[in-house]
Amino acid sequence: PATLGLLIPPSIILIVYGVAAEVSIAKLFMAGVLPGLLLALLFSGWLMGWAILNPAKVPKADTGMTFGQKLRESRHLIPVVLLIGAVVASIYTGIATATEAAALGVVGALVVSASQGALTWQTFRDSLLGATRLYCMIALILSGAAFMTLSMGYIGLPRQLAEFVGSLNLSPGMLIITLGIFYMVIGCFLDGISTIVLTMAVVLPIIQAAGIDPLWFGIFLTITVETAQITPPVGFNLFVLQSMTGKQLPYIARVCAPYFSLMVFALLLLWFFPEIVTWLPGRM
Repeated sequence: PATLGLLIPPSIILIVYGVAAEVSIAKLFMAGVLPGLLLALLFSGWLMGWAILNPAKVPKADTGMTFGQKLRESRHLIPVVLLIGAVVASIYTGIATATEAAALGVVGALVVSASQGALTWQTFRDSLLGATRLYCMIALILSGAAFMTLSMGYIGLPRQLAEFVGSLNLSPGMLIITLGIFYMVIGCFLDGISTIVLTMAVVLPIIQAAGIDPLWFGIFLTITVETAQITPPVGFNLFVLQSMTGKQLPYIARVCAPYFSLMVFALLLLWFFPEIVTWLPGRM
């Protein structure tokens, strides 16, 4: 379920794809909502089914709490959730662009942290340095990708590759299956951002020549990259779970296999029902 973080806005992966493919980031954020909810429902359904079939393995429930106690324990979390909702809503409603919404989020985060007594010079400095490192990393990757895109344009590689793929006479469905397998394989060895940036210069002309909507493909690509987060040998989430549980990696990969299957099933649903992706952006 942690893989949903790549799809539910605000998502760095969607931002990077939007910049690389020149697709509206606001529309990408809107396009990711329904697929994200679909995956959440599939994951939840699997968990409920497993719990019904294996009642002895279900952990015992914690001590019950009243609504007032839950509200009191959530007093530090509720402002953060409201801030995220405000940032995303400002993009969806058109009140702010993605950049303006990011600025709103920064100001809101400062206000929330100050109101909770967590804003000190040290925390502000650490947050600023962390954000700078992250931005520099993404900026260097994007600049390298832009240079690679320009170089490939000069030698004509994307056009030649697109023509080669076109000469294979693959149907759009077969092309999507081929690209899905391709991204699942390379995603086992590269992180999501690098995967998208390094391949967009070649893949984008191919999907455009096949008549595939780049907006739809962005969500398809994000979910495909998510599958790589739970596939060995370099599935990031597998290592996180290993450190949390102390279990061996093969065991964790085996118990995560149903979630991989559910994400593949979700991709099939998106192919046969593309409105799951395009309906919300189409209402902007």
